[in-house]
Amino acid sequence: MPALDFRFHRGGLHFPELGLWLDSHERQKGPERVFVSHAHSDHTAAHREVILSEPTARLMQSRLGGKRIEHLLPFGAPRRFDDAAMPYDITLLPAGHIFGSAMAYLEAEGSSLLYTGDFKLRRSLTAEYCEPRRADVLVMETTFGRAKYAFPPTDDVLRAVIRFCRETIDAGDTALLLGYSLGKSQELLRALADAALPIMLHETVHKLTQVYERLGQNFPPYELFDAARARGRVLFLPPSVARSALLQDLGRIRSAVITGWAIDSSCRYRSRTDAAFALSDHADFPDLIELVKRVAPRKVYTLHGFAAEFASTLRRLGFDAQALSESDQLELSLDDPLALPVAHGIETATRPIA
Repeated sequence: MPALDFRFHRGGLHFPELGLWLDSHERQKGPERVFVSHAHSDHTAAHREVILSEPTARLMQSRLGGKRIEHLLPFGAPRRFDDAAMPYDITLLPAGHIFGSAMAYLEAEGSSLLYTGDFKLRRSLTAEYCEPRRADVLVMETTFGRAKYAFPPTDDVLRAVIRFCRETIDAGDTALLLGYSLGKSQELLRALADAALPIMLHETVHKLTQVYERLGQNFPPYELFDAARARGRVLFLPPSVARSALLQDLGRIRSAVITGWAIDSSCRYRSRTDAAFALSDHADFPDLIELVKRVAPRKVYTLHGFAAEFASTLRRLGFDAQALSESDQLELSLDDPLALPVAHGIETATRPIA
């Protein structure tokens, strides 16, 4: 069995010969290690032993707690593990998704595989710049794998967000910015550094922002959310609390959701907000194509979002590509990359506020 054969199981990749999982969604309590690409909750679990970057470890501890064996790897430095059936080298490469997010570059028996996890090629104000590497096989996230998802220039979007906030505050109202507590909120907060706006952070955003600060990142002044003093401020909130009792006494409010799905004209109505801004921690369609060109793999596997459609697009461009995330479990061999997988069940794709 070739060393880099893998099995796709409920969102995670399992390499039996390496005793390794990549982004397992299920808790792994046995002897096998788990690479954790970043600290979003859909990529973490209470594993026994993990491989990850230091920022991911600190953020994961803040969100998940518990104790685990941690292998903290710096970016770009290969680490050899030789206590499984087959020795391998793993190198963490910056993914550009959120602070500390990493791609996994695996090498074993003369073959290489790059697993992106969630990634973004555009430069971020708070995440390390994405640095993909050529590999024989690419397993990539394809959340925005349709051609319609081409995001406007980031600077233009951020100026529009700032304008929305200023107009709301000038009108005597309260501005709500709805986005992920981890990653999106810190990116927005940094973007508002020169806007001189009064900012309050929901407790979950506040807690994670302080982890960023302990790891050396800087942000403009902000306060912890206090309903008694929140009127007339810019509030950073996770979408789950957008219509909670916390906001009942704030007077008039204007809300905006910050998501790549804002490309869809229906996004503002689905989210029941006054505005929607197309800013994401994920790569858009043009950058998905660009990543494949940079990696130049002989085989591509696609995951999440529009995985099947993007694989079809890649085949039209001359790449050997196949979707993974439509099947719950697959047995794959790098020795025969054109072989059809054996599928066992169906996995339902979901769309987060990306």
